Amino acid sequence: MEKENYLRLRDFKQIKNIIGIILLLLLAAVFFFSAIGKLFSYASFEQFTWTFMDLGLPNIEFAAALARLFIGLEMMLGCFLLFHLFLKEFTLPIVIVFLLFLTSYLVFGVVKHGNTGDCGCFGDAYKMKPVAAIIKNVLMLAASFLLLKIYPVKLFKRTEILSMIICFAVFVLPFLIHPLGQDRMPQVVHQSIHLEHLYHSQNPQNIPPEIDLREGKHIVAFLSLTCPHCRKAAYELQVIFKQRPEFPIYMIFNGNPNFLKEFMEETRADKLPYSLFRGGDEFMNMAGPGVPAIYWVNNGIIERSSNYYQLDPDVMENWLKEN
Repeated sequence: MEKENYLRLRDFKQIKNIIGIILLLLLAAVFFFSAIGKLFSYASFEQFTWTFMDLGLPNIEFAAALARLFIGLEMMLGCFLLFHLFLKEFTLPIVIVFLLFLTSYLVFGVVKHGNTGDCGCFGDAYKMKPVAAIIKNVLMLAASFLLLKIYPVKLFKRTEILSMIICFAVFVLPFLIHPLGQDRMPQVVHQSIHLEHLYHSQNPQNIPPEIDLREGKHIVAFLSLTCPHCRKAAYELQVIFKQRPEFPIYMIFNGNPNFLKEFMEETRADKLPYSLFRGGDEFMNMAGPGVPAIYWVNNGIIERSSNYYQLDPDVMENWLKEN
């Protein structure tokens, strides 16, 4: 009888260990996938940086530094879980606090904006709606609490040295891949732009803008409703406009009107002034050969040309103040 109880207890412990190892590997994999998805695609990393700007940070370089540290933290947690470092006294409690913070942020976003857009958890590697991300985080929280309960602590030699090496590597890596101080200056140009098409289009469905973009200074963005990079540009422009509503930003869309609602839901750019322009030839005559095309226009003359990597609110403000 005692032997049978012993065997049952041993089998139960083995089952708990197997479950614990699987959960640890899954948690670590999610953190690694999340970090890698944002880090090794510059477009994904740039949009992740603007997520911090969307929280209200006034400076793009400060937001960029926080984005790098955030990715470093994700990689650190993944490594600590994988190597069983300080699981119960540090790693799992930090994982729980981290997930609670992210879940609270997502819940706030869903309440404010609905279940729209991409949560950005995995960059461009995998798109996920905010509610799906909340469910993912709840499952990860459940796994973390279960690990605290059932998984035995395994002590390894030289854990302090290993943990210091990991921390140094994972927090330095994002700064090596994407160094701070990258050039965000727009290209200086001097060329006229044919904005007359906006006001005298051959297509009677095109309604002229209420403001005259040919007079004064304006930041005019030409965007396609089906272009993924245009969506990134629109998202960044709405962040800037939310912080600095005095900026004369105007968006001109081209594409099927049926895509407009989805575009706005994903980018949250519906508060910016815009026009939907029909007709590819006239649109390309204004925008040029590719989109997104973001022009800093002064009395009908393009003085700066930028892509969505070159949108710095401080640089914009200095240009707008120039005589």
